[in-house]
Amino acid sequence: MSEKISREELVKIYNIEITFFDELVDSGLLSIQTENEIRYVMYEDLPVFEKLTNWHYDLEINLPGLEVIHDMLRKMEDLKQKNRELMNKLSAISDKYEDI
Repeated sequence: MSEKISREELVKIYNIEITFFDELVDSGLLSIQTENEIRYVMYEDLPVFEKLTNWHYDLEINLPGLEVIHDMLRKMEDLKQKNRELMNKLSAISDKYEDI
Protein backbone atom coordinates (compact mmCIF):
# COMPACT_ATOMS: atom_id res chain seq x y z
CA MET A 1 0.00 0.00 0.00
CA SER A 2 1.35 3.41 -0.98
CA GLU A 3 1.79 6.21 1.51
CA LYS A 4 -0.61 9.12 1.26
CA ILE A 5 -1.38 12.43 2.91
CA SER A 6 -4.78 14.07 3.28
CA ARG A 7 -5.79 17.35 1.70
CA GLU A 8 -6.33 18.88 5.14
CA GLU A 9 -2.82 17.93 6.27
CA LEU A 10 -1.27 19.39 3.12
CA VAL A 11 -3.18 22.63 3.52
CA LYS A 12 -1.86 22.99 7.08
CA ILE A 13 1.72 21.92 6.31
CA TYR A 14 2.13 24.10 3.22
CA ASN A 15 -0.04 26.94 4.54
CA ILE A 16 -2.10 27.14 1.36
CA GLU A 17 -5.74 27.82 0.63
CA ILE A 18 -7.93 24.74 0.35
CA THR A 19 -9.52 26.29 -2.75
CA PHE A 20 -6.11 26.29 -4.46
CA PHE A 21 -5.75 22.58 -3.75
CA ASP A 22 -9.24 21.92 -5.12
CA GLU A 23 -8.50 24.01 -8.23
CA LEU A 24 -5.39 21.92 -8.92
CA VAL A 25 -7.50 18.77 -8.71
CA ASP A 26 -10.38 20.18 -10.77
CA SER A 27 -8.00 21.32 -13.52
CA GLY A 28 -6.36 17.88 -13.67
CA LEU A 29 -2.97 19.15 -12.55
CA LEU A 30 -3.03 17.05 -9.38
CA SER A 31 -4.18 13.46 -8.99
CA ILE A 32 -5.91 12.40 -5.81
CA GLN A 33 -7.52 9.37 -4.27
CA THR A 34 -10.68 9.57 -2.22
CA GLU A 35 -11.45 7.24 0.66
CA ASN A 36 -14.38 7.76 3.01
CA GLU A 37 -14.91 11.23 1.51
CA ILE A 38 -11.34 12.27 2.41
CA ARG A 39 -9.11 13.44 -0.44
CA TYR A 40 -5.55 12.14 -0.42
CA VAL A 41 -2.41 12.83 -2.43
CA MET A 42 -0.05 9.91 -2.86
CA TYR A 43 3.50 10.55 -1.68
CA GLU A 44 4.86 9.93 -5.18
CA ASP A 45 2.72 12.88 -6.39
CA LEU A 46 4.04 15.29 -3.76
CA PRO A 47 6.85 16.68 -5.98
CA VAL A 48 4.24 17.80 -8.53
CA PHE A 49 2.13 19.35 -5.78
CA GLU A 50 5.14 21.14 -4.29
CA LYS A 51 6.27 22.45 -7.66
CA LEU A 52 2.82 23.82 -8.51
CA THR A 53 2.42 25.31 -5.04
CA ASN A 54 5.82 27.02 -5.24
CA TRP A 55 5.09 28.43 -8.69
CA HIS A 56 1.73 29.75 -7.53
CA TYR A 57 2.72 31.25 -4.20
CA ASP A 58 6.36 32.18 -4.77
CA LEU A 59 6.22 33.25 -8.42
CA GLU A 60 2.56 34.36 -8.33
CA ILE A 61 1.61 32.26 -11.35
CA ASN A 62 -2.16 31.87 -11.67
CA LEU A 63 -3.96 28.62 -12.44
CA PRO A 64 -4.17 29.15 -16.23
CA GLY A 65 -0.43 29.87 -16.21
CA LEU A 66 0.22 26.70 -14.23
CA GLU A 67 -1.81 24.72 -16.75
CA VAL A 68 0.20 26.15 -19.67
CA ILE A 69 3.56 25.53 -17.97
CA HIS A 70 2.58 22.01 -16.95
CA ASP A 71 1.44 21.20 -20.49
CA MET A 72 4.61 22.64 -22.05
CA LEU A 73 6.85 20.68 -19.66
CA ARG A 74 4.94 17.48 -20.43
CA LYS A 75 5.37 18.10 -24.16
CA MET A 76 9.08 18.78 -23.66
CA GLU A 77 9.47 15.47 -21.81
CA ASP A 78 7.65 13.68 -24.64
CA LEU A 79 9.98 15.28 -27.18
CA LYS A 80 13.03 14.33 -25.11
CA GLN A 81 11.85 10.73 -25.00
CA LYS A 82 11.23 10.66 -28.77
CA ASN A 83 14.66 12.21 -29.33
CA ARG A 84 16.30 9.51 -27.18
CA GLU A 85 14.47 6.81 -29.15
CA LEU A 86 15.57 8.32 -32.46
CA MET A 87 19.17 8.65 -31.26
CA ASN A 88 19.15 5.00 -30.21
CA LYS A 89 17.81 3.94 -33.61
CA LEU A 90 20.39 6.11 -35.36
CA SER A 91 23.14 4.63 -33.23
CA ALA A 92 21.96 1.10 -34.04
CA ILE A 93 21.91 1.88 -37.76
CA SER A 94 25.33 3.49 -37.55
CA ASP A 95 26.74 0.45 -35.70
CA LYS A 96 25.24 -1.84 -38.33
CA TYR A 97 26.96 0.03 -41.18
CA GLU A 98 30.28 0.13 -39.33
CA ASP A 99 30.29 -3.67 -39.32
CA ILE A 100 30.04 -3.80 -43.10
